[in-house]
Amino acid sequence: MAAKEKTNLLEVIPCRSEHITAEREGETIVLSFPRFKYSWMQRFLVPKGMSKEHRIYLEEHGTAVWELIDGKRTVREIIEKLADHFHHEAGYESRITI
Repeated sequence: MAAKEKTNLLEVIPCRSEHITAEREGETIVLSFPRFKYSWMQRFLVPKGMSKEHRIYLEEHGTAVWELIDGKRTVREIIEKLADHFHHEAGYESRITI
């Protein structure tokens, strides 16, 4: 059996999913995506009055990451840009350590 080739995750290019919508609320980004993959599941499994979507409110760092994901930058490039932006913050390295 051939050994699997290891992927350097710093060289991966992240991209946004078409199932996730993003909207800006003030200084942050809010991500929305369906609770279930199929609409029939939403119809039968989501209780009345409950949203059919999950909403994720990103904080400052999450918003910065989301804005840098463009389908062209690698994870390494995103980390470098974030380090430039947040370099003054104590303990920042622990947020980007892989």
